[in-house]
Amino acid sequence: MLKKFNATFWVASFLQLMERWAFYGIFTVLGLYLVASTDEGGLGFNHEQKAAIMAYVSAVLYFIPPILGVVADRIGYKLSLVISFIIMGVGYFMLSEATTYAAFFSIFLLAAIGGGFFKPVVNGIVARNTDESTSTIGFGIFYMMVNVGGFLGPAMSSPLRTAYGWRIIFIQGAVVMAINVLVALFLYKEPTTAKKDSKPLLTEIKESVMHIVEALKDKRLTILLLLMVGFWTMFNQLFYTLPNFIEDWVDSSAMSAWINENLPFLGTILTEKGQVKAEWFINIDSFMIIFFQVVVSYFVTKMTHVSAMIKGTIIATLGVTLTFVFNNPWFTIIGTVIFSLGEMASSPTLSAFVAQITPKGKEALYQGTVFLPVAAGNYLTYFISGYLYTRWSDKYTLLGNELAKRSIEMPKNLTKNQYFDLASEKLGMTKAQITEYLWQTYNPSKLWYVICAVGVFAALSLYVYDRVMKKKN
Repeated sequence: MLKKFNATFWVASFLQLMERWAFYGIFTVLGLYLVASTDEGGLGFNHEQKAAIMAYVSAVLYFIPPILGVVADRIGYKLSLVISFIIMGVGYFMLSEATTYAAFFSIFLLAAIGGGFFKPVVNGIVARNTDESTSTIGFGIFYMMVNVGGFLGPAMSSPLRTAYGWRIIFIQGAVVMAINVLVALFLYKEPTTAKKDSKPLLTEIKESVMHIVEALKDKRLTILLLLMVGFWTMFNQLFYTLPNFIEDWVDSSAMSAWINENLPFLGTILTEKGQVKAEWFINIDSFMIIFFQVVVSYFVTKMTHVSAMIKGTIIATLGVTLTFVFNNPWFTIIGTVIFSLGEMASSPTLSAFVAQITPKGKEALYQGTVFLPVAAGNYLTYFISGYLYTRWSDKYTLLGNELAKRSIEMPKNLTKNQYFDLASEKLGMTKAQITEYLWQTYNPSKLWYVICAVGVFAALSLYVYDRVMKKKN
């Protein structure tokens, strides 16, 4: 079967793997870097700034592919690939030098535009180089490449940042994009296509937008996309909020000690400062998808599309909720494993269900709308990961509240580490004792109520949607 795929398909799959390597090598640890103390090489931002950077820029990343896809069709895929990789590579390298909120936001937005340019191109290449008999397994291989890259990126970033500091993760992303530029230039062969009558570019972009508007006039589609916003908002907590929650509250010292004692060769990779690094808990998700997506997909094929999405959403909600309820690392692992099973059942099924409700001849039109709930879910994630986390779960904020309650004044302009060291001295507690006291006093895990409610609402609303659609049919 694999022999049925041509060289161009494999080049596209490799480019996808590398692009995800660069992106997730940065994105999985980005929330940690943005709020890390400046004397550790982090930027020392607050959680609202962190969430705004990650949520708003990611929303743009998923909103622009239908528009930039028009540009790619006009100038050709080869040139589009090179331009997108150069934009991303330059953006990632510049991020290594950015130290202010405005600079980081602007440069990350530039890199996201490059990513948004790449998405429709690589999907188009795979679609062009598969047919009816190979498209299912072709996109399955392609999806696996996404997760192989999503696993390798953080797996490489973790030891690199320990050895060389935070800046190296952005340089790694730039180097990976430079490799992609060379592969696109020398190995990707542009297919010869018949010349079309060319319209002005702005006219084509306007038509692309109007096509999306036309598709959204179908109430079945629009309601479904709105309901999926809840799923993506819940889904995003794995990358936006959980790494910070782990670093703030989850005590993995016993697990770290066991690894260093029994598997010392892994100790330097998986652990730091007596704790298991947060990104390795998150990376369980990609690991599970790489090895179990085929098995989950087998069971999903025995369900209707909506049933699979509902069950997947419920399972994913249960999993991500578990990771926030307890400060025990085993619940973080178990919760992430459960979450990944739900993701495997629901995430790939949305496109298939949209295809099911698509009128004949409007396939491309309807599929162009699938990114919209992803963009909206990223945008709304700011509320949980930024606004709520700051007020309910940020250890730095809660410690400040406790010190103010006790009328203990702290000097201005301290780094976060200096602040915690001085607070430890003034309170007469170790850092571990402060963490336990704040956990018991302020209940930072209550964030799970909101995350769970969003997921449950998404599942229930999909169930109601399914029942109503069945009655109408």
